[in-house]
Amino acid sequence: METVLYIVHVLVCLGLLPVILLQSGKGGGVSAVFGGGGAGTVFGSRGASNFLTRLTSIAAVVFMCTSLGLSWYSSRSRSVVGDVAPAPPPASTEQLQQAAPPDQAAAPGTATTAQ
Repeated sequence: METVLYIVHVLVCLGLLPVILLQSGKGGGVSAVFGGGGAGTVFGSRGASNFLTRLTSIAAVVFMCTSLGLSWYSSRSRSVVGDVAPAPPPASTEQLQQAAPPDQAAAPGTATTAQ
């Protein structure tokens, strides 16, 4: 089910791009500020919604539903971080000196005792 939601979500995202880009603006814009010809239609009635506007609304609702569904699925799944084993505690200097070969046991720059 989660895979189906992913597929629908991606398809709706890819479908929204051209549908939004194909729509024309509502008119007005910068020309309305300076008294252009579109100034009368800025605050007027929009008229009936055309096909692209309805398609955008439907796609937006489907996008929101798939987003909510995917977030619900992700909240129910286990975290990837929980599967990682905890890191071992850091080794002490005594353990490091015991693990080092005898000729490198002493730290550089310190005096060593004669054997």
